[in-house]
Amino acid sequence: MSCCGPSRRRLLTMMAAGVVLPMVSSGRPGSAGADPIPLLATDLEVVTVTDTSVVVTWSTVSPQGADAFGRPLPVAANTELRIGPADSVTAPKVLGFDDTPTGYHYAEVHGLEPGRQYRFEAYSNGVRAVPTNGVTSAPGAVEQSGRFTTLVPPPGRHLRTIALSNDVHYGEEVSGIVSGDLPPGYRQDQGLPPYPEVMLSAMLDDLRSPDRGADQLILAGDLTAEATAVDSAAVRARLDAWGSLGSDYFVCRGNHDRPHVGAEYAQCSAVPAAPDHHDCWGDSFVDHQKLLSYQVGGLRLLGIDTTALDASGGTIDPEQMAEIRSALTSDPDRPTVVFGHHPVTNEAATNNAAGPGFVLDRGNAAELQNSYVGAPGVFLHHSGHTHRNKLTRPDVAVRVEFLEVGAVKEYPGGYSLLRVYDGGYMVNFYKTRSDLAKRWSARTRGQYFGLFPEYALGTFAERNHVVVRDLSGLTSS
Repeated sequence: MSCCGPSRRRLLTMMAAGVVLPMVSSGRPGSAGADPIPLLATDLEVVTVTDTSVVVTWSTVSPQGADAFGRPLPVAANTELRIGPADSVTAPKVLGFDDTPTGYHYAEVHGLEPGRQYRFEAYSNGVRAVPTNGVTSAPGAVEQSGRFTTLVPPPGRHLRTIALSNDVHYGEEVSGIVSGDLPPGYRQDQGLPPYPEVMLSAMLDDLRSPDRGADQLILAGDLTAEATAVDSAAVRARLDAWGSLGSDYFVCRGNHDRPHVGAEYAQCSAVPAAPDHHDCWGDSFVDHQKLLSYQVGGLRLLGIDTTALDASGGTIDPEQMAEIRSALTSDPDRPTVVFGHHPVTNEAATNNAAGPGFVLDRGNAAELQNSYVGAPGVFLHHSGHTHRNKLTRPDVAVRVEFLEVGAVKEYPGGYSLLRVYDGGYMVNFYKTRSDLAKRWSARTRGQYFGLFPEYALGTFAERNHVVVRDLSGLTSS
């Protein structure tokens, strides 16, 4: 079975169901002599909806034939997004159009009204794009209904925008493998830069663009694939070219960044409690199991190291847990974002694909959440590790949002923007949008036998939501 068999079967099922597959040119529209091929506009996703904008993505592929790995062949076509108020009697109008032929479509429209419902239609060369997975095809999904409602921002001034990201895996060569050679993984095409470098650069370039406008960046672990000295230094250099550690960007360690055993790590610092483990990532960033605390405009950022020495699951040692409790009890009302690699809640433990042993251990998770009970300033806990967009419920009575964010390095390939206002915050997930990033994200949709979108994309509300909360003591500087 190929790694993309189910995606291929979905295309054939859609054809059998009567989806029209018009004949289009394989070259630029109107080009003479190009062989006509059927085109299918598929994988429609309303990725991002803010108070004034929307981002819609889809792919155009041929249902006839596939590449050597069983993936449908991309077909270059134009990009058209039509939008209109849902209460209007007129048809949606073309508000986004790009005539550049591509198989990977990214349409973004600004200037919408907050809190208003809109109808939308996406086309390529006249073919309407349709959703193809359960998350986007389910009854009530915005992709299925063809309608979305823009968010209403929190009251007050917009103070700052912080990007939340995780799982870069710098140095990784094969994506999507769980154990051994299974499930079948994905490699970058020969001659192209390694995909972790492509995806990290795409994110960093995005965040500096005026329409994203990130003031700071948080990377919640797994910056590297295996924490070698070369990869740790390389990702540090790339981030330093973007900003300064501790003021522009902030990091914590992931399980892939943990201290390692082996001759290739011997040149790096040994861990005092385990002399056979050498911490190359720590030499480039920060020591193992160390709490990091920062403030930006009065907002406290607490970075927790949740990594064990030889396990994918998470832990917090007693010394670091004591530092966490001390920081929170000394200033309990301080508006605070906590970030650590491993998810925390019981819900995350039971509904992630790898099971309870993959997240923060239950004892530490309970202790950490109980520390939030006496610190009402904590309002968001950002995790990575699961490579999905997911909101889970706390296990105790706290007003803390536990948010997992999709991976940088693979589908859906992006980051969330946390826009902080006097009266709360807005969260929006964005895919990265360089040509190579869009191509790689579309390819890695096929991971885990084509089931990855069902797990990783998350619901519309998990990707886009507003929380009203008093944050009026913060500043924009």
